[in-house]
Amino acid sequence: MKKIDTFIDAWAETESKTRQAFIEIYTHLKTLENTTLEFNERPGVSYSLRPKHTSQKNRSLFAMVDVIDDDPDERWLSVCFYGEMITDPDEAGDLIPEGLLGEDGYCFDLYEYDTDEIDYLKQRLTQAHKNARE
Repeated sequence: MKKIDTFIDAWAETESKTRQAFIEIYTHLKTLENTTLEFNERPGVSYSLRPKHTSQKNRSLFAMVDVIDDDPDERWLSVCFYGEMITDPDEAGDLIPEGLLGEDGYCFDLYEYDTDEIDYLKQRLTQAHKNARE
């Protein structure tokens, strides 16, 4: 968690407030029981937060929260899930064939802070967490 906190502390907020969106998603993930968080850093490409349910055996995560770092002055978020772990009643996500570690997934891109979109993503995260139990 220290690497994540260090990353957040070094991230200067912009008008789009994607830093705040990431913090809210990260905070939500920390409330989900039996969840571990892995953080992969690839500066200039992405910073990837990968939550895993402790009972998962066949997959290394139930979601992937990427901070896309191709433009450090205007980072954006891509939150992805395995296709069968969530529903998308608002059809807000993009189906990405083999897009999540070689499996079909849904990705939701967030370019600026939006309370409704963040709430929707939190609901999807909770749903994926519940469906990740094995």
